[in-house]
Amino acid sequence: MGKYLIVANWKMNPKSAKEALQLFDLLKKEARNAKNSNVVICSPAVWLAKLAQSGGLKLGGQNCHWEVSGAYTGEISAAMLVDSGAEYVILGHSERRQYLGETDEIINLKIKTALKAKLKPILCVGEKEGEEMNQVVERQLAGAFAGLGVNQAKEIIIAYEPIWAIGTGNNCLPDNTLSAALFIRRVITQLYSRFLAEKIYILYGGSVNSSNAADYIKKARMDGLLVGGASLEEKEFAKIIHSLAK
Repeated sequence: MGKYLIVANWKMNPKSAKEALQLFDLLKKEARNAKNSNVVICSPAVWLAKLAQSGGLKLGGQNCHWEVSGAYTGEISAAMLVDSGAEYVILGHSERRQYLGETDEIINLKIKTALKAKLKPILCVGEKEGEEMNQVVERQLAGAFAGLGVNQAKEIIIAYEPIWAIGTGNNCLPDNTLSAALFIRRVITQLYSRFLAEKIYILYGGSVNSSNAADYIKKARMDGLLVGGASLEEKEFAKIIHSLAK
């Protein structure tokens, strides 16, 4: 697969450009020593251009609209993200599904728009507590990949984030994460081919920290991590990066 992919999702943090640049510079120093990993910082869109000027790490947005432009007050387009220095974009995060009513159809439209703008979508999938993982994830994948050709599909990164694990400290066990990853590859095989299923990157997200990060790579055989809260703590994020090199 090549290098692991570590994606930092800063969510609606930090509060100022000064804090964002300080954190970015600290993480950049640590990421330089990550010989076997690529680090992507998905910051709030308002900080992207400033971080891009600082340079040194790949950047991503946390969302984009499905239209190229238009009367969509408060939204940001894929082209705007690219112009601000982003190469990636997180789409379908459970918080947007839950709080903003994003559907599989909307996420599919956003993926198509992001791909046209040459952004790499990081598609989030995962089930709520009490839901059947297979049923939910298969539906989300089928909806997100609808109408996409092989050349488009191969650009998508999948992040398995069980909703019950996000920000709760109750992370998914590596064995269960491995089962989810194998299931995701099975669905991609059915939608496209075994070849694509084996090549596509699958990340784990949900209460990732320096104590469990390496297990998701070594035991669950994930291709990387989507890190939330821990990515806002320089020392903790550094430990996560370095734990994958051991």
